[in-house]
Amino acid sequence: MTMTRYSEGGRHAAVPRPANPTRGPAQGPPAAPARGELEALLKRGPELAVRLVLAAGAVAILVVWWSDTSASSVHGGAGALTAAGRVAGLLAAYLVLVELTLMARIPALERAVGFDRLAAWHRGLGTNVILLIAVHVVLTVWGYGLADHHQPLAELVTVITSYPDMWKATVGALLFVAVGVTSGRLARTRLSYEVWYAVHLATYLAVFLTFFHQRAAGAEFVGHPVTSALWTALYVAVAAALVGWRLVLPAARVLRHRMRVDRVVVEAPDVVSVWIRGHRLDRLGARSGQFLLWRFAAPGHLVSAHAYSLSAPPEPTMLRITVKAAGDHSRALADLRPGTPALAEGPFGHFTAAGARRGRALLIGGGSGIAPIRALAEDLVRRGDDVVVVHRASHPDDLALHGEFREVADAGLLRLRTLTGSRGELGFDPLDATHLGAAVPDAADRDVFVCGPPGMTIAAARSLRALGVPRHRIHTEEFALR
Repeated sequence: MTMTRYSEGGRHAAVPRPANPTRGPAQGPPAAPARGELEALLKRGPELAVRLVLAAGAVAILVVWWSDTSASSVHGGAGALTAAGRVAGLLAAYLVLVELTLMARIPALERAVGFDRLAAWHRGLGTNVILLIAVHVVLTVWGYGLADHHQPLAELVTVITSYPDMWKATVGALLFVAVGVTSGRLARTRLSYEVWYAVHLATYLAVFLTFFHQRAAGAEFVGHPVTSALWTALYVAVAAALVGWRLVLPAARVLRHRMRVDRVVVEAPDVVSVWIRGHRLDRLGARSGQFLLWRFAAPGHLVSAHAYSLSAPPEPTMLRITVKAAGDHSRALADLRPGTPALAEGPFGHFTAAGARRGRALLIGGGSGIAPIRALAEDLVRRGDDVVVVHRASHPDDLALHGEFREVADAGLLRLRTLTGSRGELGFDPLDATHLGAAVPDAADRDVFVCGPPGMTIAAARSLRALGVPRHRIHTEEFALR
């Protein structure tokens, strides 16, 4: 019989590999499918409500266009092209406002959807915005050219030079394209986060410039004071949300909590913990497993915010984040000096003990993902849950915070499984269904939380499904901003 090695509470043990690699060990009776589907639906209810509201906004935009469009104006090639261009422009403007709203850090929106999904929606909608802007420009200019009997390029020059506020719209459109290009996967891998962030700040200037074009040249707004006022109010509301939650609230927290770096501790090669001391930090409302967007008053740390999870339950005067060096910013955290002022936005995320309802939890972490797992484990242990932690690393030296887990495991408060070794060296993935099922035979009867590199998270979730864990009991969270 083939044996797989793992560590339990710091002591090595041998576990037999299951005979059937596609099925986990026998479990108790599974939860009723209908109940699981109902729980999944209730969990997604707020998110579906937000989707419905956003879709209703798009429908309202189409109603505004239709109410201002006569049937005769869309007859013929020129009229049809111009009308389609108008629709594309209106939808592009609406989606830009949606994009800004998704990233406005509105607490109710974040609680309903989750920061990771909001960021994913933001990235996905960005491509649609660029396509709609391109369609708007091409079809509108083409339609005008047919009506005036001009070539499209000549008509484009005429439109830019003679229509009101069109030069502003042109600059705004080019800025949107620049943001779209730098958001592509290839560009994201080549650009530093700081450069990417600086380019994305141009979005606000682009929105400002194109707004004047819409008011001055949009057929839906010229001569329609009520529609124009409502459109302006929509822009003002989004701007107020951005200013309030992205600027005013963080500034107020600086004054209220007076957070500063207390100390920096090396946990493992390229892994450090930053302890932040402050005043009445419990008022932040942060929970174990959540993350905040951090800035520090030090060179290279103040301009852009980075998402780092809490690696210990928050205390009234102290927070801790644990970060693995994955870039210039995270690597430079090791150089932070005690007393450096810190600024935090948040907390964000649904990766908390509220998702564990069975009294039995399995936590799987690797890389920087071990930080929220560490904090969440303590929360669950404190409330008396049966907790199993699987700590995954390519090398024993990379097991950050492992001493803390082992101390709790030795006290009998949780069970610790350590899976080390690279897949290339081992010849298998320690998190595949076979080996994960051997390490945690009752995985299917637990709420499961997985956090780590994207590849690890996807592989673990796939294995858990193969072991019989319902999808709604597998909790993952990605907190990348780009």
